[in-house]
Amino acid sequence: MAVPSPEPQRVSAPLVRAAESVRVDRLTHGERARLAVEILASYLQAQRALRRAPIESVIARLRSRSPAAAPVAPGSLEEARRLGRAVSRLLRYVPGDTRCLARSLVLTRLLARRGIEAKLVIGARTTPDFLAHAWVEHAGDPVLDPGDGSFGRLVEL
Repeated sequence: MAVPSPEPQRVSAPLVRAAESVRVDRLTHGERARLAVEILASYLQAQRALRRAPIESVIARLRSRSPAAAPVAPGSLEEARRLGRAVSRLLRYVPGDTRCLARSLVLTRLLARRGIEAKLVIGARTTPDFLAHAWVEHAGDPVLDPGDGSFGRLVEL
């Protein structure tokens, strides 16, 4: 005896659009491992370089031997944000100084290797206490957390 199949449920249009916007091509375990190694190697390279040179030289070195930044391509902002999340998640578990500047330098390196144009922004605020913050932007959109909006831009690299 055949069992009748249930009727399909109707899904609202906003839910369908949200589901379609979710990244379908998830990374394999091997790709995740390679990305983790790339992030850690970039972190070590950035930390070593910061001890020896000013930040402008460090950024130039991290971007060297990378393809020229291409014009903003469809999907590049999503790729930049995905990489930013990966950098933030992994560096959270790394001993040492992995605060905003370290994360921004690592992400700048990863984006440069993929030919994705990015600016490292350093900002500061003076009240209530002095505090500096670094983040990365792609095409004017923040890829790493830009803070609470109280940071004035000091320099874009």
